[in-house]
Amino acid sequence: MSITRSRLTAQGQISVPAAIRKRLGLGPGSVIEWEESGGEIVVRRSGRFNSEQIHRELFGGAAPDPHSLDELKSGVRENIRKRHARG
Repeated sequence: MSITRSRLTAQGQISVPAAIRKRLGLGPGSVIEWEESGGEIVVRRSGRFNSEQIHRELFGGAAPDPHSLDELKSGVRENIRKRHARG
């Protein structure tokens, strides 16, 4: 992707280039985040985090151990059984 540029207005506003809006799926009312990382500014669409990032923020430390799809489904079934057990 080529470098695109925006100009800052006197009010501190910028226009996000059409190619970037399309790539990030941005539309009216979309929220973007600005983060400083290693001397650079990273701009991303808000709310786009993977499960490892969410886990790290909630629980700290390293990412959780990976599980197979069968293990995940089994865990969901077991949890549902416990929640809806009669007795």
